[in-house]
Amino acid sequence: MAYIILNKNNFFNNLDIIANRTKSVDKIALVLKDNAYGHGLLEMASMANEYGIKKAVVQKTEEALLIEKFFEYILVLSDTPTVSSDKIRYTINDINSISKFPLGTKVELKVDSGMHRNGISPSELEASFLKIKGQGLQLEAVFTHHRSADELTTEWFWQKENFKKIKQESTKLAEKLGFTALRFHSSNSAALFRDSSFDEDMARVGIVAYGCMTLPKAISVDGIKPVLSLYANKISSRKLKSGERVGYGATREIKSDAVVSNYDFGYGDGFFRSCSNNYKTPHDIEIVGRVSMDNSSFLCDKDEILIFDDARVAASYAGTISYEVLTSLKADIKKIV
Repeated sequence: MAYIILNKNNFFNNLDIIANRTKSVDKIALVLKDNAYGHGLLEMASMANEYGIKKAVVQKTEEALLIEKFFEYILVLSDTPTVSSDKIRYTINDINSISKFPLGTKVELKVDSGMHRNGISPSELEASFLKIKGQGLQLEAVFTHHRSADELTTEWFWQKENFKKIKQESTKLAEKLGFTALRFHSSNSAALFRDSSFDEDMARVGIVAYGCMTLPKAISVDGIKPVLSLYANKISSRKLKSGERVGYGATREIKSDAVVSNYDFGYGDGFFRSCSNNYKTPHDIEIVGRVSMDNSSFLCDKDEILIFDDARVAASYAGTISYEVLTSLKADIKKIV
């Protein structure tokens, strides 16, 4: 069966680069949502723990509970609390959701500084603080998310200035209403490397830790290395003559006599059908015909082939981004560290 190799040395290399930027390992919060961007939730949580990472970010309570033993702090981005845990914090994304949080829940308030997706409006800040107080919740932090940190525009500076004002007002409200000192965070992977003087309480890093961040040349980050490599095994081989066609729809004609082999990785496993007749492996092995649900054909007779070792390159063939390539990988693909 197809399998994934996770390179721990590359992962630790990336964490070294991140820690150099945050100036402290304790300020790294590793984003592990969506099966750790396809890398395997438990595998990446375990390696992060080995490195010394103490903070994690996930999407759902279910994910948080699976990795609770590895971290001291876990932020859930989009879920309503159903369990009580001293380690898990929940995000307030909307002022109207505050009434749904149980008494005593540790919460972090997300504020919309310009992305216009999740988070309360800055104009709702005081009302949200009052509701949180009235609901008896433990407000620990205020944070936001950048919409264009990975693009060479001025929008990152604009959102940063917006959040600066939000932090100032939040600090005053916390003192007025008797909340403990708040933490603040806004940096995702790209934003962290836009700021030469990082000074927040933590950075939420995902794609850079997995070694597949893409930035314009002027703000690119040197030295990061992809963590995940995907391999497939041969199912069968056949000798085809010039003029014969391969796969569904007979879309690929063989131009000269060749051996074509079928491998156990298809769109049902996370390969993109858009790569049909339009993909070469890192070893320059060409795909032939349409990608099937459970297998794909290549001009090759090897027992095993490397499908990709850099999701950014695979994404360029598929016409998408590395995030989608990685998170499309099915969770049950075997992983080897």
